[in-house]
Amino acid sequence: MADLERLAVSTRPDPDLVGMLADLFEAYRSTRPAPTERVEFDPALWAHLDELGLTRLTASESSGGSGASWVEGAALLGLAAAAGAPVPLAEHGVLGAWLLEEAGLPNDGALRTVCRPDPSGRALNVTFARDAAAIVALWEDGDCWRVADVPTERTRLTERRNLAGEPCDTVQFELADLEAAPLVADTVGHQFHLRGALARSAQVCGAMERVLEVVLTHAREREQFGRPIGKFQAIQHLVADIATESSLARAATDTAVARAATTNWQDPGMLFTVGVAKSCVGHAASVVVRNAHQVLGAIGTTLEHELHVLTKPILVRRSEYGSVHEWDETLAELAASAGRDRLWPLILTGRR
Repeated sequence: MADLERLAVSTRPDPDLVGMLADLFEAYRSTRPAPTERVEFDPALWAHLDELGLTRLTASESSGGSGASWVEGAALLGLAAAAGAPVPLAEHGVLGAWLLEEAGLPNDGALRTVCRPDPSGRALNVTFARDAAAIVALWEDGDCWRVADVPTERTRLTERRNLAGEPCDTVQFELADLEAAPLVADTVGHQFHLRGALARSAQVCGAMERVLEVVLTHAREREQFGRPIGKFQAIQHLVADIATESSLARAATDTAVARAATTNWQDPGMLFTVGVAKSCVGHAASVVVRNAHQVLGAIGTTLEHELHVLTKPILVRRSEYGSVHEWDETLAELAASAGRDRLWPLILTGRR
């Protein structure tokens, strides 16, 4: 019980920070330009976040960051995603800054994104690459891992976009830049995938919670046959499923965030805990997106409406750093290897 209470306390971010972030992103939501088919990086918002010390919130103070925990970092990612903020907070601050620290490389604070190049030096689907000053690459060199901080101008970049209309480019590195990069501990390669998966889970949770707010407002205000559509049982069932799935995803994600924060990612049960979060978030995303568009009908698909600004990134994020199917398979393998006698301890601690 003491461990559970400790985790519960650890999932509560600083209320003053959360209040400030909520106000900041609410102001952004109310003043942002009308949505278009293409999402572009917002330099003014990024400059404001950087001025407040939020672009490197979880980086250590010695590297120029704010030294906050993953609990605060997850809150930032969720609220930014709920506002549809087109800025690479996860890539730059949560992942990129951490990789630079692990490699002992300097961090000047310039905008960065991250990727995992293949053996040929090519990386696909690198978010906001065209807007970054440099790209932090985690490269698997035989049995070793290297981290390279490569100026974007030294790469060959092919501009592309993902389902959400965000910049999501193909980047070709010079192998010399990757091969000369400093070595990092083997654990960095494994943790990078877990950290990325949990960051995406936090973002999807934030966006799904905003979807619930949008759906509830629409169900109260939209009328059919002389009464709000929220009075119809079919609509109530759709909304209830959105709320239930969002809450389950939030609980699983907060548990993983708390374990990451209290153990500094050293708990051997992190694979299972992050896997549960990513699986719950992925399955919830299908229900939330489908039901939300059913409740709002055609209006939710119009270019001007906020809903698609949320639902498209949800569908993109749920498949990054491992698809739902891949994480379900990982959990099934862990459960099977634990066996009947160790299954309950696996569920409780993440350890077999």
